Amino acid sequence: MSQKCPRCLQVISAQDTVEVVGNQVAHVDCRRPHDLTYEERALLFTYCFEHRVAECPRCLQGFRQYELGADLFGNHTHLCPRCRADLTETLRGHLYACAMLPEEVRRRAQALRDAARKLAKESSELRDHADVLMQETEAALAALRETMQRTAAG
Repeated sequence: MSQKCPRCLQVISAQDTVEVVGNQVAHVDCRRPHDLTYEERALLFTYCFEHRVAECPRCLQGFRQYELGADLFGNHTHLCPRCRADLTETLRGHLYACAMLPEEVRRRAQALRDAARKLAKESSELRDHADVLMQETEAALAALRETMQRTAAG
């Protein structure tokens, strides 16, 4: 059983953008689970506003952040203005490779992304392990009850 977002009840994958809510992991934005974080957007705006940040793999055209399209009804942002391909991962890739970001900022942003991915993955693994332990406990309880009934009847 995979970890589910407590807000939207959809499965959380390691590629999703997540945050900690209480003692649970949840999507930052359930409508766009793979979207950039607020911090990633702020870094792109601050350091990358004046240069290309995404290249469309279909059109082979490069774009600046403000040139990208959005589909507000479909809850999609960072779209190629020509073919509407989602360029979110291209933007994220640019962010973590851009020479305009100070090295320490880039390193800390990457560390945050890595920690969030690890959190999503490990919380799912912990839940899977807890599910196995619960099944083992239920089986042991059923075996104990059966033994108790058999012993009492015998």
